Amino acid sequence: MTTGGLDTKIEALAQEDAVKNNVAKLFKQDIAAKDAENSVKTLLSWIGENPEREGLIDTPSRIIKSYTELFSGYKQDPEQILQKTFEDTEGFTGEVILKDIPFSSMCEHHMLPFIGKAHIAYMPAGRIVGLSKMARLVEIFARRLQVQERLTAQVSETLQKVLQPKGVAVIIEAEHYCLAMRGANKRNSVMITSHFSGVLEHDLEMRRHILDMLNR
Repeated sequence: MTTGGLDTKIEALAQEDAVKNNVAKLFKQDIAAKDAENSVKTLLSWIGENPEREGLIDTPSRIIKSYTELFSGYKQDPEQILQKTFEDTEGFTGEVILKDIPFSSMCEHHMLPFIGKAHIAYMPAGRIVGLSKMARLVEIFARRLQVQERLTAQVSETLQKVLQPKGVAVIIEAEHYCLAMRGANKRNSVMITSHFSGVLEHDLEMRRHILDMLNR
């Protein structure tokens, strides 16, 4: 066999292995999805339903499909979306504030939603980031099992780490359906959390200024 023929044979075998590996990965994903669907069927039976009746026959696959979207944040890198920044701010020395960012997340304790809005303020130290990236940052962390306290801190600390501004403030307010639909059954209760970093962690006057801007 010539060297060229050997190289062709090796390349063909490598391609064949790659195809087999891809098929194996897809097969594992299918098995995992089917296992998840079977778990949903078990839950339906546990609550007293018949998972085989017409209205529920496709429910397990619908739930798994919806979970792919609801928990898509696990497959995204929050730091990566902040890499594209701009430095041409022409001497801007104020703060950047984005209010009323809507989000929905899932409480990790009961896997029920909490829905609300986030407010972000940061004081640039030479670099700024597109407003859509700030909204996407909230979305990525919200699309995971969460507690509101951690969600607030993650958004703030990621902005501080990647942009390295003078300071960051993040405030989140949300209604939790684990409180509204079960247990205490208290609707329209809103939880508010805040996280400050950089100079805003200790400069109370500057923090007060940021909060006044957010409340306008």
